[in-house]
Amino acid sequence: MNINTNSQTPKISIGMPIYNGELFLPQTLDSLLNQNFKDFELIISDNASNDGTQDICQQYAAQDSRIRYVRQSTNLGASQNFNYVFEQASGEYFKWAAHDDLCAPAYLARCVDVLDRDSEVILCYTQGQAIDEKGQVIRQYMTKPNLQSPQAYIRYIESLTDASDITVVPIIIFGLIRRDVLAKTPLIGNYASSDGVLLGELALHGRFHEVPECLFSYRHHAEQSWVTNPDRRSLEGWYDPKRARKITFPKWRLLKEHMRSIRHVPLSLNQRFRCYAFMIRWMQKGWRELVKNLVLRG
Repeated sequence: MNINTNSQTPKISIGMPIYNGELFLPQTLDSLLNQNFKDFELIISDNASNDGTQDICQQYAAQDSRIRYVRQSTNLGASQNFNYVFEQASGEYFKWAAHDDLCAPAYLARCVDVLDRDSEVILCYTQGQAIDEKGQVIRQYMTKPNLQSPQAYIRYIESLTDASDITVVPIIIFGLIRRDVLAKTPLIGNYASSDGVLLGELALHGRFHEVPECLFSYRHHAEQSWVTNPDRRSLEGWYDPKRARKITFPKWRLLKEHMRSIRHVPLSLNQRFRCYAFMIRWMQKGWRELVKNLVLRG
C-alpha cells in the first residue's frame, strides 16, 4: 500500500548510500518506514550494486512513496555516494542511514522534538548499542556529555577523543542534523576517517544533544567496510576508487583537514586558540605515525 505524506517538502530527509547491502537491507528499511514520525523522505543511492539490492529497493519503493531510489551507473565510491544523498535532500533536518543499522520506532520523533525546541542544538542523536549479525546486543556505547557544552573547543575535543577503543562516531554521525548547518561543511571527504573530521567540524558549529534512551543499533558484521578493507590503502579505495593505489599520507591528511576545520568555522580567538592547542597535543601523541607516513610514503 502506498503511503503519502501531506506536506510538499518533508520535515526530514534520510539519505541511504548503499552498495551490495542485500543481507540486512529489509530489516533496516522496515525500521525506518515504521518510525512514529512519518513526515520524511528516504533517498537511496545504489552505488551500482551487483547483488539483490536493486530488487529489494524497487520493491519497497513501489509500496511507499516516501522512497526515492536512484541507481548509479558506476561505483562512485563511498564518500561521493554519501554526499550525493545529502545533495538530493530537501528536508529541514537530515539523517544519513546505513543499510545495516536499526532505529527504534521513536528515534526520529525524539530527535525532532529536541531540534524543534532548541535552535542552538545542531545535531541530535540517541544512546546506542552494537549488535551482531543476528541482532544480539554486543555492547552499549559510551555517552559523550561534553558535546552539549556551550564551549566550542570543549565540544571539539570531545568529538575527537574516545575514552576506550570503541569509537562512537557512527552513533553520532548517523543522528539528525540541521541541513543548513551541514551544508556549510565539506561533508564526507574522499579519505579514511573523514566522518570523524566532519563530526569535529559540526561540533565547532554548535551543540549536540544525546537523547538518554537507547534507540539506535549499530550492526557489526563480516561485510563492513573496515572488515573487508583491513589496510589503509584498500580503505582509501572504498572511500574513493580513484585513490586506491595512490600515496595518501593518511595521518597528515587528517591533520590538514582538522586544521582546515578550525580555520574555516567562525570562532572567537580564544576558542580557536584552544582548538589549535589541542591539535598540537594530537600531533605530539601521534608523532610516530606521522613520521611513519613520511618514511613509508603513506
